[in-house]
Amino acid sequence: MRAQVGIIGAGPAGLFLAHLLHRSGIEALVFESRSREYVEGRVRAGVLEQTTVQLMQRIGVGERVTREGLVHTGTTLALDGRGFHVDFAELTGGSSVTIYGQSEVMKDLNSAADQRRIPIIYEAQDVTPHALDTAQPYVTWTSNGIARRLDCEFVAGCDGYHGVSRRCIPASALTVFERIFPFGWLGILADVPPCSDELVYANHARGFALASMRSRTRSRYYVQCALEDRVEDWSDERFWEEISARLGAQVAASITRGPSFEKSIAPLRSFVCSPMRWQRLFLAGDAAHIVPPTGAKGLNLAAADVIVLADALAAYFRTNSTDGIDRYSGRVLARVWKAERFSWWLTHLTHRFPQMDGFDRQLQVAELEYLRASRAAQAAFAENYVGLPLHWDT
Repeated sequence: MRAQVGIIGAGPAGLFLAHLLHRSGIEALVFESRSREYVEGRVRAGVLEQTTVQLMQRIGVGERVTREGLVHTGTTLALDGRGFHVDFAELTGGSSVTIYGQSEVMKDLNSAADQRRIPIIYEAQDVTPHALDTAQPYVTWTSNGIARRLDCEFVAGCDGYHGVSRRCIPASALTVFERIFPFGWLGILADVPPCSDELVYANHARGFALASMRSRTRSRYYVQCALEDRVEDWSDERFWEEISARLGAQVAASITRGPSFEKSIAPLRSFVCSPMRWQRLFLAGDAAHIVPPTGAKGLNLAAADVIVLADALAAYFRTNSTDGIDRYSGRVLARVWKAERFSWWLTHLTHRFPQMDGFDRQLQVAELEYLRASRAAQAAFAENYVGLPLHWDT
């Protein structure tokens, strides 16, 4: 088999890239080790920046997100139950975010791929790139016990933090930056109305909490928890009591309690590898960088990565220019680090760390009170939250 680009991973980065390349007339084949049902069912991100929504509209998969997505023009931050509102639209000249779950994004991308006959091989086993430092790279895999091979000109590694792609780069050529946070997020999904029209971030003496949603009838809530905690330790009753205490009496009065149908604990980490291109291999999305979910940047960074990558590959195949692919890593990493900074800052602002003393706590309080009172501080927060424009790449 032959294609111009082999894409490893059929998550958001891989499928956004496949659609962008399809629009440019570039042949690509997508490999995914999991089933389609698994990929579409993963509970992941729910906050889309305007750039991501615009990308969905640009590639013709934006009908449902435009119709069903919940547009948020602001958010609330709370300190020990006292909240204040940050108006994104007013502070940024009309910008907003849209609540629309990653599982719904994946359904839209897959449905359009079916219609456009974009080839995706699900449950592909032992996917392995080869000869990446030559002009003739290729990818091998196994399907139904049969060994297969794809010859291509470039490989895009969109296969996540645990994928094979990043491991293909020699250790001597790769620099890794990582920060592991000493806590996790316990999250639940419940088919109950959200307690607020917009997200509520809470800094409480007992730890961080977040009131979020997936639709007008489905709520997503999180509380900071210890890494040693187990899901089994958290009954629904215990969770509802804890989230109510941390969000404060005013927000808690609007919480509708109900049985959860999904409950999980996720660790938090910051991770970046550099460069994001080695020879004929490009990394995109979680294969190259992870952000703590506090800033809602993961899926959005993946979308921004592949916008730049698709433009670079289109220019190469159209004019044989290597300028875009040579600049790819530097361009996207500049934006990635800005998102890492914001997510790191917001995590430190809202969470309780094990070694925090009274001095550290008072600094958090002072920072939040400054944010409450300062229009300039709120404008910087809003600008980062809704997503920096793609031209912020230098």
